[in-house]
Amino acid sequence: MFEKIDLKETFTELVRRASTELPGEVVEAIRAGRNVEDEGSLAQKALDTILTNIEMAGDSSAPLCQDTGTPVVWIKYPVGVSTRRLEEDFTEAVRRATELKYLRPNAVDTLSGRNTGDGTGRAIPFIHFEEWDGPGLEVRMILKGGGSENVGAQYKLPDTGLEAGRDLEGVRRVVLDAVVQAQGKGCAPGVLAICIGGDRVSSFEHSKEQLLRSLGDTNPVPELAELEERLLVEANELGIGPMGFGGKTTVLGVKIGFLDRIPACYFVTITYMCWADRRAIVQIDEEGGLTWLS
Repeated sequence: MFEKIDLKETFTELVRRASTELPGEVVEAIRAGRNVEDEGSLAQKALDTILTNIEMAGDSSAPLCQDTGTPVVWIKYPVGVSTRRLEEDFTEAVRRATELKYLRPNAVDTLSGRNTGDGTGRAIPFIHFEEWDGPGLEVRMILKGGGSENVGAQYKLPDTGLEAGRDLEGVRRVVLDAVVQAQGKGCAPGVLAICIGGDRVSSFEHSKEQLLRSLGDTNPVPELAELEERLLVEANELGIGPMGFGGKTTVLGVKIGFLDRIPACYFVTITYMCWADRRAIVQIDEEGGLTWLS
């Protein structure tokens, strides 16, 4: 199954799209932020520069940012497909994309400090596999920049210093604290991707998966939908602004998921994504037909 389809070519195109083209709703959110900032302010100038950068990257198929990030991938596959082959093909696609300069050779051997030279390394790309009942493949990817990764945070509730208990009000308090601690680092305005619950590992993984959601969607859980909207408003009232220059546009979106937990633990994990909210999604049918979803 899929033996006659050049998955490496499709995966390379997936990387190109993610690296060089932002989803339309992200661009519109940046443009909307630009329009509410004070005329001539540093915040407005920063967003003007970002918008110019986005246009230039799209016109030339060049990376949106010099930090092309870690490819984090979720692949849904049908029964009978080799996950080993999928991993090999996607890793080769990252090498090709690096050679084509859609990605920077970004992978470093942690012990030696040497660049691997081809954009791949241990856990780069980082791939999650999920078997499903569909006949084709669905491949979803984000490119997660290092600067924004550095300002992600994980809290364990209760947090007495923030007077944050084990409830959604406690979640609200620690999320806003994470934004304050970031202070525009991580290339604001950003997107907050949050997981409530899980353990330390699953919570980080599930928070990153929230970045696959469209900025314009509505959380199917009413209380989380309400909290997303409230946090978006309150984070933008902090006055941190683009790149920390001050202003009304600190956060472009807030997306919250949740996992169940054991009684001893109540984690809240905040993955921060920079303004380059890069993602791409493709479905591949059994004949090799492609449907681009983002």
